[in-house]
Amino acid sequence: MTEPWGRTIDVGTNGHVTRHVFGATGDDLDETSVRKVAGAVTGAGVWLKAFRDPSVVAGWLDDSWWIDPEPGYLMTVPLAPGNAPDVPDGYRLRSWSRGGVTRVMVAAPDGSLAARGQIAPTGATAVADQIETAPEHRRKGLGSLVMRTLQSAAVRQGAHTGVLAGTPAGRGLYEALGWEVVALLTSAKHEPRT
Repeated sequence: MTEPWGRTIDVGTNGHVTRHVFGATGDDLDETSVRKVAGAVTGAGVWLKAFRDPSVVAGWLDDSWWIDPEPGYLMTVPLAPGNAPDVPDGYRLRSWSRGGVTRVMVAAPDGSLAARGQIAPTGATAVADQIETAPEHRRKGLGSLVMRTLQSAAVRQGAHTGVLAGTPAGRGLYEALGWEVVALLTSAKHEPRT
């Protein structure tokens, strides 16, 4: 749902019910808006995503908010048509779209989850999310396979720019694929005291 300050996304998982994502970055992020949105949250499992240094955002929130100690990164890339790398021997790539979201899964030779991700075009922009490679399947090119497959799907749907919230662990992969950091990301989870 679009809000004057950004977007509210219903995630619907245990411990991550709703996500409030502020649209402004850096010094343009409004302290008053952050305080207002955070102050209206009463339940557990609500997350705030703010594109500013955690040391700044932490000062705007009360002690019912847990701040992720590792900042994330708002990253972007110009999207262009391209081919995904070959699927490594024994692995299977699956891709499907529903409700405007394209999901990719790579199954390991034994059928277990090796890597996954999703992307949602919203016009000219496509948001990549939930990019993950299982630890025992890293360094085999599966992260690149997932990202390039998702990027190609977004281009086919008319997107020109990719956007994602990267973790410190994922930043190297994304930068190797041409993504650039445009802002720090603060993730905060509401944990009310009972």
